[in-house]
Amino acid sequence: MKVDLLTIFPEFFSGPLDSSILKRAIQSEKVRINLVNIRDFARDKHKTTDDVPFGGGGGMVMMIEPLYHALESVVEKKQEKIIMTSAWGRRFSQDMAKELSTLKHLVLICGHYKGVDQRIKELFPMEEVSIGDYVLSGGEFASLVMLDAVVRLIPGVLGNFESAVTDSFYEGILGYPQYTRPAEFMGLKVPEVLLSGDHQKVRLWRKKQALKMTFITRPDLLEQKELSEEDRKLLKEI
Repeated sequence: MKVDLLTIFPEFFSGPLDSSILKRAIQSEKVRINLVNIRDFARDKHKTTDDVPFGGGGGMVMMIEPLYHALESVVEKKQEKIIMTSAWGRRFSQDMAKELSTLKHLVLICGHYKGVDQRIKELFPMEEVSIGDYVLSGGEFASLVMLDAVVRLIPGVLGNFESAVTDSFYEGILGYPQYTRPAEFMGLKVPEVLLSGDHQKVRLWRKKQALKMTFITRPDLLEQKELSEEDRKLLKEI
């Protein structure tokens, strides 16, 4: 996958892209990330990318010209998916991460200020996406969250893809409790079923625990999930 990240703060990504899963993905060439500095496309000597809004009001607005030319430099025959971080956008989810992980070319625009000149959305087909109902200092934070969620789902990025498949939200519910060595610590023991070697019992225990945790803390997820007969039976027991 090729990812073009359009930002006015490219230095923001230097640490995260050189760490953990993102670093591994880049080194293995599963992902190619191109940082595009929107300021490089500003026409004045001060590299200005914002201005006051027409009609008055507080705050600043990202100017259309630098962003237009930055997008023009990376768009290839309109084969790419363009996403802009925005409070107006559809809520980012694990399902969206799965969908984006299958793309060959993704363009992420880091929104800023009070917003972006609306006309850019008429010139380029794009989707606005939000990671939550709160305010951030800039779209770089949101873009990084989305990038990490997407990249780890690309086959070959994680050493064991089963790790991604068993993550919270992958199947639309929370994950199950995890345990590792030692089997006992300060009188606290690992559930016996996990030491039994019975894979079917382990699977059912884990699913039941995941459903229980979801029922207690995020019941809204269960309302959205298509429940199987086994799910319904386990929920009835819970």
